[in-house]
Amino acid sequence: MFRSTTGSIRRLTPSRRIGTGWIASSLSMLSSYVRCFATTTEAKAGVQTIKEILMNIGFARKETGIRRILAGIAGCSLLFLALIMLFVFMEGLPIFAELSAKDFFFGMYWRPTSEPPEFGIFPLIVGSVAITLVSSLIAIPLGVMTAIWLTEIAPSSVRRICKPFIELLAALPSVVVGFFAMVVMAPFLQEYFDLDTGLNLFNAGVMLAFMSVPTICSVAEDSLYAVPASLREASLALGASRWETTVRVVVPAAFSGIGTACMLGMSRSIGETMVVLMAAGGAGILPTSLFDPIRPIPAAIAAEMAEAPFRGEHYHALFATAMVLFVFTLAFNTIAQRITEKSRQALD
Repeated sequence: MFRSTTGSIRRLTPSRRIGTGWIASSLSMLSSYVRCFATTTEAKAGVQTIKEILMNIGFARKETGIRRILAGIAGCSLLFLALIMLFVFMEGLPIFAELSAKDFFFGMYWRPTSEPPEFGIFPLIVGSVAITLVSSLIAIPLGVMTAIWLTEIAPSSVRRICKPFIELLAALPSVVVGFFAMVVMAPFLQEYFDLDTGLNLFNAGVMLAFMSVPTICSVAEDSLYAVPASLREASLALGASRWETTVRVVVPAAFSGIGTACMLGMSRSIGETMVVLMAAGGAGILPTSLFDPIRPIPAAIAAEMAEAPFRGEHYHALFATAMVLFVFTLAFNTIAQRITEKSRQALD
């Protein structure tokens, strides 16, 4: 039975009862399907969330493992450096029990075979500093200007050709460069300048500059490339020429990298062994001109370490000179770091 719109009560016929029951059952089944679908969707979403959580946990574990591996590698590098430094200082400090620091650092004669032996390294220090200055005066302008030319002036086709050749110079073995200095440069200098010997400060300085240019050029070029293009565009938009933009905008912005490149080049010059051993002349005297033979610290260590009696005075004196060389290299690296920090602060 149901109530009509007029308010009277009517009795349903059998056919109407069947139709109404089918509609009710259909609605019930539809609601069941909807509940089942909602439950299945929620379950799938939950499973997907669990999978994402597990993946994140796996990524976090992998990242932690990679960090630990990298930290371990960096720690090993520092440990090896500390052990080398400790060994050098342990073997070099005993010389000061036999010799005063003044006689060692400011002594004018390096005569380990005389009686009594003399271990004054002042001529060796002056020789190392002199050859570093000569090579730097040649290599720094040449390397920096080459980097500026490759970055700002040279066409891309020329850059692709020149850059590999410049980097190839860094791969030349130092013994090959030293052999070239002995066979080609030394006779040329001796004949052209009428010298007693072509193995001298100038010869070794030129060869060290030849070896330092690729390092300076590569590092300086990377720094120049790192300067944002917006700085160049802003300078050109204000009416500056290309040369003014390079000199007054690009180079100052990349000064930290250029300074680091110069310090790295000087560090290589002061620590190079084979070239100075073959081309510097090997005379432990104070140089008075560019064409005097000299004996830098690396050359003295390489030439005499095999002949020094183990744990003798000569042995300890050579390790003490290695201490001085280590301090020089550390000083150059510290100065490069300070230049980089100050330049970053100025840019910020």
